Amino acid sequence: MNVRLEDFPKVVRPLLRYFHVDFEPLRAPSRAEVILASLVAVVGSLVADMALVAVGTKLFPSERNYVHFQFSDYAKLTVVGVVIACIGWPIVVRISSKPRWLFYRMAIVVTIVLLVPDVYIWHQGQPAKGVAVLICMHLAIALVTYNALVRIAPTHRFRRQAGGRQH
Repeated sequence: MNVRLEDFPKVVRPLLRYFHVDFEPLRAPSRAEVILASLVAVVGSLVADMALVAVGTKLFPSERNYVHFQFSDYAKLTVVGVVIACIGWPIVVRISSKPRWLFYRMAIVVTIVLLVPDVYIWHQGQPAKGVAVLICMHLAIALVTYNALVRIAPTHRFRRQAGGRQH
């Protein structure tokens, strides 16, 4: 199925153009690159989480037993979020001629949205120091995941061969 920008209603096209959703993709990363980047993103994010919890509990000893600092609590949420991002990267690569531009902005928006529960639990009485560490964890996960995907599973420019064929 070959999707084109012209297939969308005229009212939506300027928005799609603005976000470079033009269905003129670069060559997608290989499956092996995406799998490797995904593994690095998951492991790197969990390591960042563990490091931030260690630093957080060292700086704020009163938060040592904070429920959200238990590996089982944050690990499952981290893995689910990172896997979703890792599924999203190859999709973005296939719909945009500027996938890094688009994915970067998506990562910012998603990270901001994922901070809402942190703000909510803080508003509900969770300790500010613990919530601050959770916010740092979200930011670290976003940085690790974005960089793993765009650097280990990069897009590639099509090269023209003699005769006009692309590969």
